[in-house]
Parts: sequence; structure tokens; C-alpha cells
Amino acid sequence: MAGQGAAVTAGAAGRVRLHELDSRPDGEEWIVGRMATGRFVALPGIGKRALDLLGQGLTTDEVTERLRAETGDDIDVREFVEALVDLGFVAEVDGREVASPAVPRPSLARIRPRHVRWTLSPAVPVLLGVLFATTLLARPDVSLNYRTLLWSSHGSAVIAFGAAAGWSLLLLHECAHLLTARATGVPGRIRLGTRLQFLVMQTDISGIELAPRRHRLTAYLAGIATNLAVAALAALAAGAVDGTAQRVLAALTLLALLPLPFQLMVFMRTDLYFVLQDLTRCRDLYGDGVAYAKYAARRVFRTRTKGEDPSRALPAHERRAVRVYSVVLVVGTTLCLAFLATVTLPADVTLFARAVAAGLGPGHSVWERLDAVAVVVTLGGVHVLWARTWWRNRARHRVP
Repeated sequence: MAGQGAAVTAGAAGRVRLHELDSRPDGEEWIVGRMATGRFVALPGIGKRALDLLGQGLTTDEVTERLRAETGDDIDVREFVEALVDLGFVAEVDGREVASPAVPRPSLARIRPRHVRWTLSPAVPVLLGVLFATTLLARPDVSLNYRTLLWSSHGSAVIAFGAAAGWSLLLLHECAHLLTARATGVPGRIRLGTRLQFLVMQTDISGIELAPRRHRLTAYLAGIATNLAVAALAALAAGAVDGTAQRVLAALTLLALLPLPFQLMVFMRTDLYFVLQDLTRCRDLYGDGVAYAKYAARRVFRTRTKGEDPSRALPAHERRAVRVYSVVLVVGTTLCLAFLATVTLPADVTLFARAVAAGLGPGHSVWERLDAVAVVVTLGGVHVLWARTWWRNRARHRVP
């Protein structure tokens, strides 16, 4: 599609019609993008001026002359238009429609910004603070250890509740991101994704970059706040009851808290990664960190083609943040992959081998065979789903 767009604009000296674009100033640059597709870029002031002039109906040649008169520089507006086409920002060139990627359907599309505007109210963090303070003062008798999860003597009940509560909490966590971003006008989409060896549910809230910083941070932290709120409410409820209900609520409290340490793994672009990226005022902390880590590795191993330090082109504050983050990225990724190679994969392979032997070998009871089938289906299903999700997302990123 990008090739088609470039061909349309290569010799165009006429007019272009842009899709509806949103923008906001960000220091000396402008964040500009198309909310419907989630594509956003940072433009210098001259680029934003060219975009405005094109939006007013001026031809590319007229925009070139106007910019030359205003700045004294010769700007290649035709090349700029081709870049806009590749981004999917251009709808027509000289009345001819330009092919662009289909607009993805947002999750929970019926929920409008006005329905969830309350999520951005300053009263929300105040109420959450009151809830957390009440929980700490009440000090409900809830033990947070592995025995808390074993609330029943029936293993099937423990597993079923853990799976149901875990997935429900995960969906609630992602919906918190989605609805808070929707309040700012961002469509948002929930889908499966991968983070190294982990299969995760993630919410694409591209476009939140246009919101004020308080709203951006609210959207990033909404999932963590939701988990903490569920844990606090479950703990308070557990302190008010006894018996099985207390044990179930205590287990729910721990299940709500268990995902939070994962958020500290910022080298996998968790919620706290986006907070860190925003606070350090970096455009692409992860991408720039990967690029710098590759450059540093080439220097360490003294390869022939070292190339230029990619961080030198960044502003000073970004350069420092990227270099520090690259260390966290390399160390964290190495430890995660080492854990995968020495713990997770050996355990999975052993379980799978035992299950196959029990399922196919002679002398096993029906229950043993059923257990083996359950293990094979569960383990195989998780790994196949991870591989399918990884491949699908990689293919999506390859499409312009």
C-alpha cells in the first residue's frame, strides 16, 4: 500500500486531501497523528506548518514557495507528502483516492468518551487513597502466602477459581486502561500479545500521546490502581466474614496482587515502562534502547561495522535515559531468557514427556490417561497460542 501511495504522489504538484489528524505541541516539536489508526509521529515546526498549508488546500508547489518565503529554505514538500502517504495520513491526491490500511475496530466500541469521563476526575485518586488508607488501618487478617491460594482441599476447585479469577482480573486490568484512554477520545484495542516468553493481554492506546500528561499517566496507571482496589476491597470483605467465604476472598486478594511485581519489569514495556518513558520525556525508550544496546555490543565484540552511536542524535536528556535503560534492557532480558532455558522449558518438556508416556504407554488407568491428555492439551495449547500470537503481531508490524 505504501508503494501505491508513493507512486501516486511521486510527480504530484497538485492538491492533497488529508484524513482527520490530531496534534499537540511538545516542546519544539509537534505530535501529529490519525487517531483512528493509532499512527503518530513527531514533526518539527516546519513540518507542522507544511501540514497546515496542505490542509488549507494549497498545492505542493504553492506550499514549497510559501515555506521558502517564510524560512528562506527549500523544503521538498513532494517527498514530505510521500512520507505522509506511507503513514496513512493522505486520503486523496488530485482527487484520486490513496490506498491506506483499514481502520481497526476499537474494543467496546459502544462506550463513548462521555460515558467514562469520570475516570479522569481528580476525585478518583482521592477515593482510592481513602480506600487504601482504610485497608491499612483496618489491618484485615489476611495472610499473603502460598497457603492462601490453597483455600480448598479440592485441587480442582482451587485451579478453577484461580483460572477464572486470574483471567477476570486480567481483563478488568486491561479494561481500566481502555476506558481511561477512551475518556480522552482514544479508541483503544485489547488483544493478546507476547513479552519475551510470556503470553499477555495488552491494550493499544495509541493516541494517548495527545492527551495532557496527567491524563496520560492516569491511563498508564489505571490497571495497577484497579488491581490494588480489588485487593483492598477483597481484603476488607475477608475481614468481615469467616469460613469458606473468608478463604476465597483472601485468595482473591493475593491473586489481585500477584501480577504487580511483573510491572517492575520495565524492559518488557509494562505499564511502568510507559510511565518511565513519559517522565523521562523520551519518544521511544525501548526502540532507542535496543538500538544503543546493539551498538554497544558491536563495540564490545569489535565487529568491523561498528556504525555511529545512534544515541548521539537524541537530545541530552533522552540520551542519558536511553543509555541507562539499555543496561536494564540487556540485564533483564538476559535473566528472563536464562530462567526460560533453565527452569521453564525443562519443566515443560519433563511434564510433556511424562504425559506422553502415561498416555501412550501400557498399564495405565483411565484417570491417568485423562490426566496425561489434560497436560498435553494445556501445555501444547499455551505454547501454540504464544507462537501464533507472536507470529501474528510480528506480521502486523511488518505491514506499513
